[in-house]
Amino acid sequence: MSRTVLAIDIGSTKICAIIAEIDNNNAISITGAGTTKAQGLKKGSITNIELASRSIKTAVEDAKRVSGSTIHTAIVSISGAYTKSLNSNGIVNIQSKEISLEEIKRVMHTSLYNANIPNEYEVLHALPFNFKVDDQDYIEDPLGMNASRLEVETHIITTQKSNLNNLKKAVRGAGVEVENVVLNSYASAIATLNEDERELGAAVIDMGGNTSNIAIHSGNSIRYNEFLGVGSNHVTSDLSMALHTPLNVADKVKLTYGSLLTPSNDLIELPIIGDENSTHEVSLEVVHNVIFARVEETLMILAQFIENSGLKEQIGAGIVLTGGFSKMDGIRDLAIATFGSVPVRLAKPIEMNGLFDSLRGPEYSSAVGLVMYSAYPYTPYEIDVNKRVRHTNEEPTAKNSIDFVSEPVIPVAPSEEQTVSDKDKMVNLEAVKDKKSDEAGSLSKFWNWATQLF
Repeated sequence: MSRTVLAIDIGSTKICAIIAEIDNNNAISITGAGTTKAQGLKKGSITNIELASRSIKTAVEDAKRVSGSTIHTAIVSISGAYTKSLNSNGIVNIQSKEISLEEIKRVMHTSLYNANIPNEYEVLHALPFNFKVDDQDYIEDPLGMNASRLEVETHIITTQKSNLNNLKKAVRGAGVEVENVVLNSYASAIATLNEDERELGAAVIDMGGNTSNIAIHSGNSIRYNEFLGVGSNHVTSDLSMALHTPLNVADKVKLTYGSLLTPSNDLIELPIIGDENSTHEVSLEVVHNVIFARVEETLMILAQFIENSGLKEQIGAGIVLTGGFSKMDGIRDLAIATFGSVPVRLAKPIEMNGLFDSLRGPEYSSAVGLVMYSAYPYTPYEIDVNKRVRHTNEEPTAKNSIDFVSEPVIPVAPSEEQTVSDKDKMVNLEAVKDKKSDEAGSLSKFWNWATQLF
């Protein structure tokens, strides 16, 4: 029997809702989608619950109208803005000498229980990246093996409890209950990585309107995640200040002439900020230099994140760039120069049945990844936000909404089981159509990685 899922990607500049049908073989067929401008959000996090609810409701109702479905529960993405990550481990003895699913659940909950998680934080994902059976390391799947002891190393992603509660309130205000929550960079990795990249290890960078999120995948799971409050809107802000022109005009300049390739000497005529009846001439070389400086700085900080992760040697497949910001001309060449001798590719969501043309762009990677997460577990084992152990052989379960307030702050004890041309050439900006689309925003700090340490 097929089931219907609703995925809501709450991004820094847009909200996207996708409705899909998933059959018994976990095959996905998208039936509806809706996208709206994000309001009441900053860097992907809720700043005004009422405005955010309206935006979410608009996107969901558009998706329902196209799909004809009346679903009331959803899987929702959450920004990496207020997340902290840590690694933990757990050890259990195997009484029966054969590892069953119960022992695997027990050792994963033990690693969660052993983690030093602050009271104000809630677990989003606990992802095992190394199972150890007796003295044998890096077991892909310990299920059914003979052993007297089972160990696990886990990457745990947490977020502020208040952030989760505000997200739930905003979604509930749109008439939808939250069934599950997924980190947006994790969802982007699900939608863009292929089998070879998962096997060799890769860093997925989702570059959006106001944020850039990075997740390093290695050893069958996410091993590292980080957040940078810089996106394509910061290019717009830089252009506005450098060209002394209004933000909306600066955004048109970015969309029309934004390129990291060889600059042109053509001139464009732009209105002056504060006196839009007056205009002045600006060289496209200036536009190129402003954009180049911001994008180069952003990529350098992301490269530093990879250095700090200690996993640079484990990303054999290189860097995967996705998100709306990655559509800028020449960004792959600049990324190759910035990241060094590492392969770089630009990624769009994986093709699937019913995928609308409007959803095929890299800015929808996180939304499509949420649908894929709903269909089947992405890693062999994982503890999700509901404290439930998901695994590749599980049966689809009944949908239960999350009550963040009633859940214990400290992870459950091991014994408990719970279930994103020349100078004279003049160009009239208004007459030029946009060459491509990008996302739109505000300023934030560059060095959030330092705050991740406990």
